[in-house]
Amino acid sequence: MNFLNSELSLDERNPEARFHVVPMPLEKTVSYGAGTSQGPAALIAASDQLERLWRGFEPCAAGICTTPTIDCSLSLEHALESLSARVEGIVRAGKTPVTLGGEHSLTWGAVTGVQRALGRPVGVVQIDAHADLRKAYQGFRHSHASVMQLLVEEEDTRLAQFGVRALSPEEAECRARNGVVYIDAEELVTGAIHEVRLPDDFPEDIYVSFDVDGLDAAIMPATGTPVPGGLGYYQALSLVRSALKGRRCVGLDVVELAPIEGAEVWDFTAAQLTYALMGIVLENEG
Repeated sequence: MNFLNSELSLDERNPEARFHVVPMPLEKTVSYGAGTSQGPAALIAASDQLERLWRGFEPCAAGICTTPTIDCSLSLEHALESLSARVEGIVRAGKTPVTLGGEHSLTWGAVTGVQRALGRPVGVVQIDAHADLRKAYQGFRHSHASVMQLLVEEEDTRLAQFGVRALSPEEAECRARNGVVYIDAEELVTGAIHEVRLPDDFPEDIYVSFDVDGLDAAIMPATGTPVPGGLGYYQALSLVRSALKGRRCVGLDVVELAPIEGAEVWDFTAAQLTYALMGIVLENEG
């Protein structure tokens, strides 16, 4: 299966394509609702119904190559290292990796792969209902609830979070200790904030991690940990667009889609979101 399958020409889906999609059906540390292992396939299937045109141009004209699915049948650590190696190769080839999840713990593998390829830390812009800054969760060090803590405290990664509305005291302390940039959902939504500016000392190379539960549960219920009071679709995209201004996107992921049988609209929403993020990357480059 290929992202945007029927819309792409053979030239647009070859290895020279700008965007390399990496499906990763990871589901090993989910702590509430299940189903993330079905997310990548459902998202890719729904993408076949997308239109090429987005905001007046065709992002897919830059090329979208869908790579083989990461094998998640072995240990979590093995799966994450496989993703890291795949992403490293994509970035070294001058392409942009787009990882489709799967649970959020995969972001550690993707970001470490980008950082290995570049030889320097990056900044992560995270759209999420949760901070994911726990030391560990339910016995898993590489939990979906710990992924950002691993990056900021062990991989020297800078972090900016937008849309959080479920936070533990441990995570608030981690934010303060590591200088995490954040504007939480209540302030963003009630203040109708659509644009943000990252600090001047934030890295120029940005990795975008978009957990679909960052969107309000009314427009994205197909996720394992839905939280009310979330971001609107266009608001979330505008936040990403503004955060990237003056910087370069070196990779992205869309995670935590847990399809609901018979409700393909949410799969389509995630597919449209993914395509829109590709468009924003290209828009940002002028």
